[in-house]
Amino acid sequence: MNLMTKVIAIVGPTAVGKTALSLKLAHALNGEIISGDSMQVYRHLDIGTAKVTPQEMAGIEHHLIDILDVHERFSVADFKQQAQAQIQAIAKRGHQPMIVGGTGFYLHALTHALVLGNDHFDQQSQAIRDHWHQVAQQAGNQFVWNVLAQKDPAAAQQIPVANLRRVIRALEVIEKTGQPFSLQPQQTSPDEYFLVALTTERQLLYERINQRVDQMVANGLLDEARWLYEQGGEALPAGKGIGYRELFAYFAGEISLAAAIEKIKLDSRHYAKRQLTWFRNQEECHWFDLVQGQSSTEEIQAHLERWLKK
Repeated sequence: MNLMTKVIAIVGPTAVGKTALSLKLAHALNGEIISGDSMQVYRHLDIGTAKVTPQEMAGIEHHLIDILDVHERFSVADFKQQAQAQIQAIAKRGHQPMIVGGTGFYLHALTHALVLGNDHFDQQSQAIRDHWHQVAQQAGNQFVWNVLAQKDPAAAQQIPVANLRRVIRALEVIEKTGQPFSLQPQQTSPDEYFLVALTTERQLLYERINQRVDQMVANGLLDEARWLYEQGGEALPAGKGIGYRELFAYFAGEISLAAAIEKIKLDSRHYAKRQLTWFRNQEECHWFDLVQGQSSTEEIQAHLERWLKK
């Protein structure tokens, strides 16, 4: 039986300083970092995923980065299994496990110990998803959501109409397990989590996101995205990531480069808003603002040291 491990998680939207904070805290607390980002698992996708560089790592061990090729799938069940294995291995080495990233459902699977035994992706999963995506194209997202509301009102109440991916995911689970999505069995997490959530004033956050996109373009994002486009583009599991999918239409000659870049900025801002909503509504977080100096790294470290000593 595994003993309870204290795990630090650094979460929040893009462009609020998660990576920089995680490195400082890892040095201070003898930590090893597990990426909680759904796109950083893919090799060759470095700029668009804001992946930490080997130089930035400065000797800090990082896990679940560059572990897959772009044609390979990585489900939340895969993440949960591999992250839990890394947490145990890091703790056995006498180091502090730290999860860093903004993919809310990944972290939720750990903190709420979601039972994901039927979450493996197979041909049935693909067939169900393809069916409901086709229905959504023909009849609209509201129609698909209404089907979920009939099958599982409690689940529908928790998932917005606009979040088609999650609506279809719920319908998939219902069909594969024969049980309501809202009644999927849950366990108590064997570990204890302290969630450091970073945020800042909304308009400032959006400006930082826009600047980050411009910097990514300057750093070579187009070459990276073109390579992904040539591997198969949106047909790939990795091809739906923000910062890549918006450029595929440019490569196909359908829109201008300026329009594609503006779309990346818009999609990134919308995603940041969804990330903030998720962490506020789904997790018990401790919120800090490093961008405007309302919080400091030292303050966050002191909070964590007190918690670790309890």
